[in-house]
Amino acid sequence: MRWPSNHANTDGNIEELLAVPVDAVMDALVGAALPHSGGSFRLGISGVPGVGKSTFIEALGLHLVAQGLRVAVLAVDPSSSLSGGSILGDKTRMERLSTHERAFIRPSPASGTLGGVAEKTREAMCLCEAAGFDVVIVETVGVGQSEVAVAGMTDMFVLMQLPNAGDELQAIKKGVVELADLVLINKADLDEAAALRARAQITGALRWLGPHTHAASRVLQLSALKGTGLDEFWREVSDFRVQQAASGRLAERRRAQDEAWMWERIAAGLRQRFDQHPAIRAALPRMSAEVRGGALPASVAARRLLDLMN
Repeated sequence: MRWPSNHANTDGNIEELLAVPVDAVMDALVGAALPHSGGSFRLGISGVPGVGKSTFIEALGLHLVAQGLRVAVLAVDPSSSLSGGSILGDKTRMERLSTHERAFIRPSPASGTLGGVAEKTREAMCLCEAAGFDVVIVETVGVGQSEVAVAGMTDMFVLMQLPNAGDELQAIKKGVVELADLVLINKADLDEAAALRARAQITGALRWLGPHTHAASRVLQLSALKGTGLDEFWREVSDFRVQQAASGRLAERRRAQDEAWMWERIAAGLRQRFDQHPAIRAALPRMSAEVRGGALPASVAARRLLDLMN
């Protein structure tokens, strides 16, 4: 790995090495890994809290490593508002998978990041691919914009639902089904009749949405706890991957995601520069007070603060 030119002569000196900015280290690392990435299948998993995402991912991971595949799981947890750390600790809920030599689990706190995925999830996915993992699973917290975020960085987006998820109108209202490549009804063993009803209702919703949904959208049901339905699920995933690759849609999807990644980092970088700009830091308390007091319109304050970056 090559360090940025202004830090190239560290010669193993630990003090100089520690002085290298974290972003520069990350850029160098991801740049070195990028040519070796892209060979994994990127699977996104989302769903409301309590749907059984962690149980399903562990069952699926064990199913895949038993077939000789290497599996990486990037599990993004809700964050504590006090410490910023993970609340649920997904790795502790995947005990068997986390100890398998062919698996890697990395829980990360969302830390308030819009979309319910950690800020560096794309970079972590790139490193996992370069490390030779066959399947990279991204699990999100399943709230707010997380479905949009994970669908925008994976090859296949799987939305998990509960048997009592509600009628087809409720499914449409959530605006989530149209993003899914596959809808998975988990905990089907708890109430098989409810699971069958949910499957029929969501299938009907997909037909009603028509061209606005992914053409390959399907609805399956399984029990992650009992391990039933995993074979059918992975067959669907494998067929989807083959079809997407053959049609060229997989490559196009990844190209669009790479461009989106660039714009995400631009937005994050601009926000960081805005927060650190001396003139803005000096003016921000006064303008914030004026906005809170009703003396200055928020739009005017925003424009004046942005003008200070020039």
